[in-house]
Amino acid sequence: MERKKISEFPQEVINLFDLFIHGDIDRRDFIESAGKVVGAVAAVTMLESLTPNYAMAQQVTPDDKRIKASWETYDSPNGTGKMKGYLVRPANANGKLPAVLVIHENRGLNPYVQDVVRRFALAGFMAFGPDALSSLGGYPGNWNSYVAGKQVDATEVTTNDQKGQQMQSSLDGKKLVEDWVTGAQWLKSRADCTGRIGAVGFCYGGGIVNTLAVRLGADLAAGAPYYGSQPSADDAAKIKAALCLHYAEMDTRITGNWPAYETALKTAKVMYEGHVYPGAQHGFHNDSTPRYDKAAADLSQQRTIAWFNKYLKS
Repeated sequence: MERKKISEFPQEVINLFDLFIHGDIDRRDFIESAGKVVGAVAAVTMLESLTPNYAMAQQVTPDDKRIKASWETYDSPNGTGKMKGYLVRPANANGKLPAVLVIHENRGLNPYVQDVVRRFALAGFMAFGPDALSSLGGYPGNWNSYVAGKQVDATEVTTNDQKGQQMQSSLDGKKLVEDWVTGAQWLKSRADCTGRIGAVGFCYGGGIVNTLAVRLGADLAAGAPYYGSQPSADDAAKIKAALCLHYAEMDTRITGNWPAYETALKTAKVMYEGHVYPGAQHGFHNDSTPRYDKAAADLSQQRTIAWFNKYLKS
């Protein structure tokens, strides 16, 4: 199925979709509000078009011979309990590796984020993607269809993503933070890890990368938050990790706070690079929806890998 271009969607509809996927409005609210812009029928069609098609997001297949993957668990006594995560290493790796914690969006470890984990393994890291929905059974979905690269019915994907978002929002946010902190510590302490770890995250996950930078101090060597919420200036002063931050120009909700965060990072003498991608929308790295911006996603990925090579491998 041919992917629609983001230019085919009015910005008002894109902004409404952003509210929808973050749980600020429901499907009925989206259709009603978007319908005032494009008409009710077109609103329904646009919602389906903006919904992820995870077959499109598969860049590295799960059975790729260049990687070795397994599902691992760790205890999070101060969080939601026992956590499950997707651990991927380069198949030909010998000895210890630097590690990257991959933090998903606000709906669990969906197929797009699993693919991102595999991408970082191909870049020479031990990559680990925990699922915040572990205590509730994990991200819902037809995994066999996703991993086979098949198109899944749009209604099913919408239902799974909505359910995932609802599941995650039902959990205690403070306990989820502890799950990520514990996951980072678990990864860092593994016998096959060099002890140098980084974190990359998207949307909700981007905010968690910033939070981990505050909480972990020097234990986090580097971070790459994508369009994530920012900490206060007081908390930014606690950051020791080198940060490579990615923002979308059209994502005024998040990017509008970047200048103040940058000032705080400068004041705290944090090593950082900040990038705002012209014309890009929130979620531009997610290649399962029309909001995907290949040029911005590729450039940001190159910058992130170069950043991790510098601060994790050297």
